[in-house]
Parts: sequence; structure tokens; C-alpha cells
Amino acid sequence: MLDDIKRINHEFDAALAGANTAAALDELRVHYFGRKGGLIPALFARLKEVPKEQKKDAGDALNKLRDRLESELNEKHERIAAEESKRKESRDIIDVTLPARLPNLGHLHPVTIVRREMETIFAEMGYSLDPGPEVETDWYNFEALNFTPDHPARDTQDTFFLDVEPYLLRTHTSNVQIRSMEKYKPPVKVLSCGRVYRRDEITMRRSPMFHQAEGFLVDKGIHIGHLRATLEHFIKRLFGADSKMRMRPSFFPFTEPSAEVDMSCVFCKGAGCGTCSQTGWMEILGCGMIHPQVLRNVGIDPEEWNGFAFGLGLDRCAMIKFDIPNIRTLFENDLRVLQQF
Repeated sequence: MLDDIKRINHEFDAALAGANTAAALDELRVHYFGRKGGLIPALFARLKEVPKEQKKDAGDALNKLRDRLESELNEKHERIAAEESKRKESRDIIDVTLPARLPNLGHLHPVTIVRREMETIFAEMGYSLDPGPEVETDWYNFEALNFTPDHPARDTQDTFFLDVEPYLLRTHTSNVQIRSMEKYKPPVKVLSCGRVYRRDEITMRRSPMFHQAEGFLVDKGIHIGHLRATLEHFIKRLFGADSKMRMRPSFFPFTEPSAEVDMSCVFCKGAGCGTCSQTGWMEILGCGMIHPQVLRNVGIDPEEWNGFAFGLGLDRCAMIKFDIPNIRTLFENDLRVLQQF
């Protein structure tokens, strides 16, 4: 038995040196002190087989072995527990000198970016901002703007009419022009940006719901030169100082004379490319001097006051500014697109 005690002493030292976790120590404790199969309990059970003259020495040696193994197991267990506690505390320490983790914020939509830039530009020129109502009456959307009763825009194929007459979803933001001129005495200048609705099929360039901006000014002595200067300033601010502008005669029921406005292509800088159909120009908006009848409809004397108005699509501006070829891209909410802004 004394030989077995000596052997277990050496084996334990080697096993203890390799047990460096609490789980490994628990396994070692079970191996030596477990009730079933533990080496130390097995040695105590064999004491009755030891000859009488050797029993005292064997018992003393076995007691010393048991006490030493228990002591060293407990000591190493405490040491490992202290080390693990220290590592845990170090993980839990907050370094207040580290920069804060920023929240995962969203992104402004490209149309919103363009709308805010445009509102800033015109606010700097003294324009008031008024989005106006999206549900409108025929008077503000058509009649007061000099649309004839048989105008195609007033047909149900082009306009969303509501069940409650005479209400409809506005087809342009020009309704704000009439409401503002009724509400305020001239001089007045207002910019309106918002959603409009038309019965259009969804294509690369069209949508039944899109965004427009309408601006107008009424004052004394206003001429088309003021309109041109205003639009040139706006285009250069929004699309770049090297942008050029031209005006072409056109027709709108609520302006006379009327014009279409083109700007130099932002992609080829006027040299000609596929986007501008090799012309070097891109259509951007419509404008003109406010029709005298429109002024009369809101109680303003066209002999004393005159002004200009212009309108453009915010979606088209966003497509040009950010090189987006398909209008559907603006409304698909694809994060791969929106995260670029």
C-alpha cells in the first residue's frame, strides 16, 4: 500500500499541474475523491487488508496523502476562481475615454434632399414656403388657373376624382398659387413643394404619384427678365455654377407668354450624350408670366400688378442631380440605393 500511496502522490502532482480550469479541477477531485471509483476512498477501503504491524504506518501515510490532495485542490481552485473573477472585472470596465458609438441613423431620401435644397435657395430670395392641400377642388386645381372646360387634364383619364364632389387629388402644385393670391395681398412670392397625382402608368419616367414644386411672384413692374434671372440663379445653385439655361416658347393655360426651360446636360456638360439625346440640353421646367385672367380670378388688377410662375418635377431634379436613370428607383425603398445619400 505504501508503494501505491507514493505512486498516487507523483501522479497527482502531474495531474494538478495540467488542470488549469475550474472544470478540470472538478474532474480531478472526482477522480481522487469520488464516492464511486475515487482512488483515495478505495485506498481507505483496503486498509483492513494491510498486515497489523504495517497498518499504523499505512494509515498515517494515507491520511497525509488525503489532507495534502484536498489542500492543494482547494488552493488551486481558489486561485483559478480569483483569476477568472479578475478577467471578468476587466471585461466589465467601461473606458469612458473611448468615442461614443453613434446610433444607426437613417438617410434622407434623394427627393427630400432636392426639396430641402430648393426650399433653402428660394427662402434666401425671400419666398414663403407653403405645401398646400393635396385634396383640392376643381376651382383651385383647374378653373381659377384658366383651364377650359374641355381641357384634357380635366378628364377622368388624367385626374383622380373623389367620390365627394367637387374634390380631387391635385394634379400639380399650382393650386397653391391661387390659394396664396387669394389669401395675401401683393406683393407676394411663394414656393410650394409637395406630392401630386395623375392617372399615369408606372414607367421609367412616369408615376401616378410624384413630387412637384411651384413658385410664383406678383409685384409691380415684373417682366420676363426677372423670371429668367430667378431661374438661372436657382439652376446654378442646385446643379452647379457652370450650368447653362435656355428658354423655348411654349403654352400653359395659366401663363402668357409661356416657356419651357432647358439646362445644359449635367452628364456631358453640353457636348451631347445618350442621356440628352446628343443635344447637350435637358428639359427641366415650365414657366411664364401669370395670365391676366388668373389675376382677375383672384381679385388682383392685372393693370396694376403682374408676375411670373414656374413649376418643375422634384423627382426629375433628383434623377438628374444624382444620376438615377429610372424613377421607380426612387420609390422602391432599396437600402442599397438610399444608403448612398
